[in-house]
Amino acid sequence: MSLSHHDGPRKGLPEGSAMAEGRTEDPESRRAPSLEEVWFGPVGSDANGAVPGEPAKRDENLKRGNWGNQIEFVLTSVGYAVGLGNVWRFPYLCYRNGGGAFLFPYFIMLVFCGIPLFFMELSFGQFASQGCLGVWRISPMFKGVGYGMMVVSTYIGIYYNVVICIAFYYFFTSMTRVLPWTYCGNPWNTPDCAGVLSSPYNATNTSSLYQAAQAEFNITHLVNQTIKRTSPSEEYWRRYVLRLSDDIGNFGEIRLPLLGCLGVSWIVVFLCLIRGVKSSGKVVYFTATFPYVVLTILFIRGITLEGAVTGILYYLTPQWDKILDAKVWGDAASQIFYSLGCAWGGLITMASYNKFHNNCYRDSIIISITNCATSVYAGFVIFSILGFMANHLGVDVSEVADHGPGLAFVAYPEALTLLPISPLWSMLFFFMLILLGLGTQFCLLETLVTAIVDEIGNDWIIRYKTVVTMGVAVVGFLLGVPLTSQAGIYWLLLMDNYAASFSLVIISCIMCLSIMYVYGHKNYFRDIEMMLGFPPPIFFRVCWRFFSPAIIFFILIFTVIQYRPISYSTYVYPSWAIALGFLMALSSVVCIPGYAIFRICRSEGDTFLERLKNATKPSKDWGPALLEHRTGHYAPATSPSTESNYETQPLHQEKSKNEEIRFAAQGSNGSVHSQDSKV
Repeated sequence: MSLSHHDGPRKGLPEGSAMAEGRTEDPESRRAPSLEEVWFGPVGSDANGAVPGEPAKRDENLKRGNWGNQIEFVLTSVGYAVGLGNVWRFPYLCYRNGGGAFLFPYFIMLVFCGIPLFFMELSFGQFASQGCLGVWRISPMFKGVGYGMMVVSTYIGIYYNVVICIAFYYFFTSMTRVLPWTYCGNPWNTPDCAGVLSSPYNATNTSSLYQAAQAEFNITHLVNQTIKRTSPSEEYWRRYVLRLSDDIGNFGEIRLPLLGCLGVSWIVVFLCLIRGVKSSGKVVYFTATFPYVVLTILFIRGITLEGAVTGILYYLTPQWDKILDAKVWGDAASQIFYSLGCAWGGLITMASYNKFHNNCYRDSIIISITNCATSVYAGFVIFSILGFMANHLGVDVSEVADHGPGLAFVAYPEALTLLPISPLWSMLFFFMLILLGLGTQFCLLETLVTAIVDEIGNDWIIRYKTVVTMGVAVVGFLLGVPLTSQAGIYWLLLMDNYAASFSLVIISCIMCLSIMYVYGHKNYFRDIEMMLGFPPPIFFRVCWRFFSPAIIFFILIFTVIQYRPISYSTYVYPSWAIALGFLMALSSVVCIPGYAIFRICRSEGDTFLERLKNATKPSKDWGPALLEHRTGHYAPATSPSTESNYETQPLHQEKSKNEEIRFAAQGSNGSVHSQDSKV
């Protein structure tokens, strides 16, 4: 019997040693650990998520790598879907569209559109183990959909990190005894500034400030009745943090504090993704869970304040007459669609690092419901504080309620100044915003990196994936620099309103139709059954074929009908800026027909119909990435003995056995890891 098939260790040698097992000892095993291994553990697939004392977990896909465990995938997806919009957009939409009555169309849209689309994207990426470009082997003519997703993720990634950098700035400036936006009388304030607190020069602590505020109530109320109040927090935001220019074309100077915070944001994102899903999968244990701790702390503090119940009732009191308003249903559908991060490419990317037989059906339901429940919960946190502020000012809640940056950086920070120990609450709030933003930003960057690495796919780019991640981060930082100028907020809102609006709806609709009606719904249902062990429930089959495309089309029509030219406060955007916004939106959509034409021209065939048919049919390498999973009609036409020799190897077998061992040793350390996202 050969040494490679011995029955036990050699005599006289320690059991388990390389010599005893009949193996030659790898010199690599005797080297000193690298800095990366000191921080993140051994760089090997055998140490993938393993806990000392437990059996080592092995990557199923040695070349690309997998999540350490399914908790990492679920937490990453929750962090991607639960973003800033859950805090600063949903509560405002809810109270504006009928309070508790809005929850009815919201959950209807979740069931018939949100969860089915979420499940479709997860199953799509998991089945092919590819990013948003590689999955389109299913129908190569529609690969432009993947490029469109990359363009959208690029736009969102640029301005999203600018929002995170502003949250960093507010977090750092909150590390003081008195918040800088508490009082008027600062060099940046105007004569119109009227604060809710009078500047008590003799006060010695925050508690006395709070008591002094009660005595100033009548004066503040009279001021609000006679002039339009400009709060200290608003002037701090516009005149100090942004130093806002008068026009989108007037860039002014770069705000160096914001530029520094932008650099910090990108460095944090890069370090968390330095080893792809191996490092980000560990980081999300904190970034995806701690925001809930902060939300709970702020909620408990908020409901103990006077007027909090009024704010919460304003948030939830049903106005059933608005149920019949089409705008309410349109807002519900749009919020579900954008909140879950559909069509960004992030869901496909994150799912591509799952093991082939992972139950993504279960995951899609858990993540979608968690996302929507978080939105509702955040509404209690926001409106309890706003109710307290409205009660203090003697005004209606609607006069202090806001959304978007106005809520995060003006209204809520001002309300926090009324609390004892206000810097503590401010630091917690902005730290929560930072973590919510980072969870989404991780997936956006990973979506781009994975698409690039999967598309090129050679040994060098797989080995040096960390370099690709760094390159994308540096480019993202440089493209974000103009957004830190005095006109930066104008450009940020322009990108937010146009770059990821109706283009996402079009991309999602075409993806759904191409899978169901070009590739074929029966084929896709059979693929899912092969992957999960059971076919998709009939409800999802009906939704994918009929309800979800219809709802997506309804969102598109609603978006067009409800379109209004963008404005910021009293500033109206010029025509050239709006035209530029539409060009940004079209830049992602035009990828779809552009690549389709290119693919048809490059396809074989004598006639247009033959070329079209060849361009839409699945490529030869479509299917599961590993041969061990390619069963049924995906099974290779080889003899049983040959197939058994390679059953656990990747589909592309041009690598030698030594290369495969090297990939196993590298695992996915920055060279093989995973938008994707929302939010």
